[in-house]
Amino acid sequence: MNQVKKIAVIPGDGIGPEIVAEAVKVLRQIEKMFGYTFDFQYVIAGGSAIDQVGNPLPEETLSTCLAADAVLLGAVGGPKWDQNPPELRPEKALLALRKELGLYANLRPVSLIEGLEKRSTLRPDVVEGVDLIVVRELTGGIYFGEKQRNQSEQGEFASDLLIYYDYEIERIVRLSFEMAMKRRKFLTSVDKANVLESSRLWRSVVERVAKDYPEVTVEHMLVDNCAMQIVRQPAHFDVVVTENMFGDILSDEAAVITGSIGLLPSASLGEGQMALYEPIHGSAPDIAGKGIANPSATILSTAMMMRYSFGDEKAAQAIEEAVKAVIGRGEVTVDLAPAGQQALSTAEFGDRVVEQLVQRK
Repeated sequence: MNQVKKIAVIPGDGIGPEIVAEAVKVLRQIEKMFGYTFDFQYVIAGGSAIDQVGNPLPEETLSTCLAADAVLLGAVGGPKWDQNPPELRPEKALLALRKELGLYANLRPVSLIEGLEKRSTLRPDVVEGVDLIVVRELTGGIYFGEKQRNQSEQGEFASDLLIYYDYEIERIVRLSFEMAMKRRKFLTSVDKANVLESSRLWRSVVERVAKDYPEVTVEHMLVDNCAMQIVRQPAHFDVVVTENMFGDILSDEAAVITGSIGLLPSASLGEGQMALYEPIHGSAPDIAGKGIANPSATILSTAMMMRYSFGDEKAAQAIEEAVKAVIGRGEVTVDLAPAGQQALSTAEFGDRVVEQLVQRK
């Protein structure tokens, strides 16, 4: 049976259009192999939307995303817009999308692809066996709390309110326990409960929810210790769940384990199957238009789309295995190519992944 799926596509800024093009190329092959029809609906957001219509998230973009089965995003932002007022920053589009679509959980898997052990900044024996996923709360915490900047008798001051409700914590913690049940049944909850009241609430909710998952081993870890352990013994971790800002920092730190930030996908999930998929790297304006960006993370994000939005594990694994096979043969973009080796262009890498999928078929 042919399955029609609407995918809102936001190429975005910088290298966004280049890497998204390769992800769409791969999805076109998935159509042929697994009986889908993908209706790609292209819309604008971020800096390009500011330049075109003066709004980082136009109403048409939001309505298209709300009506879609999934959203594929390239990247937003860049130095060009760094001096804009807060309401005209490209990142405003991403925060607003997460909020309007009800996306409260960001999943960032981190695993080492065979053949890239020497590309990691850590020793091969340290990164061996790394297979973890960071689950970051997306819609609460300090990023969304009330902000102010003012003058007082003591001088200029600024404040950002960090607030969490127990229901916000419970839903992402419960999601993380469910993921742990399907993996190695080991959950690390990261907080700063020795200092922050919000973290003490977080920890109490984790302990309460843990009673519903007796098979899962739970550990609490302070965020500063976690930052150290991720580089000291990353293979220790399975599922890591934490609040918004801690998750933002820790997932970027974990990204360097793989050898290139261009390898790491992400999914932002809500209550239903609708979700947003994007690479975790930025818009890389310094290499935009050169055709050398690594599209792996964006392609792997489509694998997460097949898994979480469309419930198709076979299609997800096909994409993941194709990317790993191409990289395993040493056919890589410039960020992964050893000195003196001819690197693939962005489009050539996408072609290789498609060819690998064709061979599988």
